[in-house]
Amino acid sequence: MAAGKEIRGKIKSVENTKKITKAMEMVAASKMRKAQDRMRAARPYSEKVRAIAAHLGEAHPEYTHPFMQLNEAKAAGFIVVTTDKGLCGGMNTNVLRAVTTKLRELQSQGVQAEAVAIGNKGLGFLNRIGARVVSHVTGLGDTPHLDKLIGPVKVLLDAYAEGKLGAVYLCYTRFINTMKQESVVEQLLPLAPETLQKDASAPAWDYIYEPDAQSVIDELLVRYAESLVYQAVAENMASEQSARMVAMKAATDNAGNVIGELKLIYNKTRQAAITKELSEIVSGAAAV
Repeated sequence: MAAGKEIRGKIKSVENTKKITKAMEMVAASKMRKAQDRMRAARPYSEKVRAIAAHLGEAHPEYTHPFMQLNEAKAAGFIVVTTDKGLCGGMNTNVLRAVTTKLRELQSQGVQAEAVAIGNKGLGFLNRIGARVVSHVTGLGDTPHLDKLIGPVKVLLDAYAEGKLGAVYLCYTRFINTMKQESVVEQLLPLAPETLQKDASAPAWDYIYEPDAQSVIDELLVRYAESLVYQAVAENMASEQSARMVAMKAATDNAGNVIGELKLIYNKTRQAAITKELSEIVSGAAAV
């Protein structure tokens, strides 16, 4: 029964794997709920900042912030948001494929690219393809903190404000629902005028500026850009936990199927061995 012993060892090994994937699925489900709550809690802040910036823009239309001006520079910046860990299905692969497509499109137009990597997977990918990584941040954990993101992202924001970049793109995985996440490469800068348009149904606002409207708009639009990056990271983390939960559930189900097949093979092998022994006993008794 050497073959039967080997099959039993395989069954035990797959059962241990199944326990691990089941535990990871439950942990991811718990973290997913917290990540979704955090993602939804971040949305009102960016919406409020956008609304105030729109009101100030209406009150001071003769001033245009650098973030809303078009630059002619033949360079573009990418903020690539990925995960630090794997085992989350094809989530990172999909967003990095979208980044690669956009990079090739810009390179065909003679536009040079530089990137900020948020997450270990994206950093490793950008280094492998030889992209110019100007800054990066890894090890964010389960809770993103804005103070860790501002430094690396500010490099590209300042470069655009100085006219060194023609556009800045934000690349991340948008959370739609538990079963669906969407890879997104969207333009962060220049800010589209329609994103800062005042809601016609909103009541009229009047502000007292201190020190002046230009200084307030400058600060607000920087905060708005930073809040968009934070929101992207929060969405990416919610997508990560959802994708990991689905991937670990699929792995657990596959392990169960493999165990069932191995048990069937083991039973057939054991039955064949018993039948062979009985045949040998009967043949021996008949010979005697």
